[in-house]
Amino acid sequence: MNLLLDTHILIWCFTKPEELKASTQEAIRDGENSVYVSAASTLEIAIKMSIGKLEMPPNLEALMKRSRFQSLPITIPHTMEIATMPKVHSDPFDCLLAAQAKHEGFTLVTRDKQLMEYPIKTLEA
Repeated sequence: MNLLLDTHILIWCFTKPEELKASTQEAIRDGENSVYVSAASTLEIAIKMSIGKLEMPPNLEALMKRSRFQSLPITIPHTMEIATMPKVHSDPFDCLLAAQAKHEGFTLVTRDKQLMEYPIKTLEA
């Protein structure tokens, strides 16, 4: 299974893993699954860090590599997918994550109930 981590799930993986369900932690650790992190999530994290709304380990990229998380760039087809999606979420980062999950056929790992309303596969964290 290909998993795409919502931004808050990525944050919890490294700062509050106890927030994640045991089954979610297992799915993320399962070597049979590929785990992706969108550039949209790292952009959102960087913005929040720059304005003092979030603290993260300074070596986030290294932590992601050690955890075998793969980078998912933002592509034009990802952004154009947003136009085909229902207007469920007003947060542009979340809209993009849903569009990426749909376009790539990935399962979005989230606890955001609004994201679960999109026509995508989700794994409730």
